[in-house]
Amino acid sequence: MTGTDRKRIAIVANETQRSQEVAQLLTEKLSDDAVFEMDAVKPDIILTAGGDGTLLKAFHQYEAMLDTVRFIGVHTGHLGFYTDFVVDEIPEMLSALKDENPATAWKYPLLKVIVRLKNGVVETHHALNEATVRRHSRTLVANVTIADEFFEKFRGDGLSVATPTGSTAYNKSIGGAVMHPRVEALQLTEIASLNNSVFRTLGSPMIVAKKDIIKIFPEPADNYSLSVDQLEFDYEDIESLDYSLDGTTIAFANIAHTHFWERVRNSFITDGLTDN
Repeated sequence: MTGTDRKRIAIVANETQRSQEVAQLLTEKLSDDAVFEMDAVKPDIILTAGGDGTLLKAFHQYEAMLDTVRFIGVHTGHLGFYTDFVVDEIPEMLSALKDENPATAWKYPLLKVIVRLKNGVVETHHALNEATVRRHSRTLVANVTIADEFFEKFRGDGLSVATPTGSTAYNKSIGGAVMHPRVEALQLTEIASLNNSVFRTLGSPMIVAKKDIIKIFPEPADNYSLSVDQLEFDYEDIESLDYSLDGTTIAFANIAHTHFWERVRNSFITDGLTDN
């Protein structure tokens, strides 16, 4: 087997001792197999050792290479939604990875966020889970439009827009709905909105069609915080925030063995044991 025939692998691990040990184990097994070669610069597949946060880190680390890379995760703590294998299953995972076909990879939509500032600067981010806007220590006041139609004037702690795969993360903790990853839609969820006799908002999470763009127009202020997955950005004088599904996707190697609803059940309802 020539070097060009091998599957190039990069490993991303968090800093815990357990994850570092698993990363070392993966490196040893991959290095001993002629099918694989280690390549952190131009990988075909990115293996993560840790939890969902580690996979999010790997996603942003290799964000510029999403057209050519696939991801797979080994979790070293609690079961995650992006980390499908446990340490004891590493031999099974690597065996399946040898026969993995890139053409069958699972692809999930990413959230595109365009930040437009009043000084003309435009920045673009992509999120795997969600993007959330807040003000530091004060109420966020912003007009919200959907498909260029005014929807509401929001007052509250913040607004979060999530992807389907991100629906089980922060989105769920603030009352959002759980969506199957195959549903191509945005989800807009309010964070502690003010609803009284003077101020009114919908107060419920909204599922927005893929074709529609959500726009948020914050009132003038100099202390906005935008979180994109685990990344934080501070902005002054935001003109608008545009949220859309622009066709950019993330690919996961098609060797996962836990169905989505099984993961939901095991993560939030039971410990994985069958009910009597």
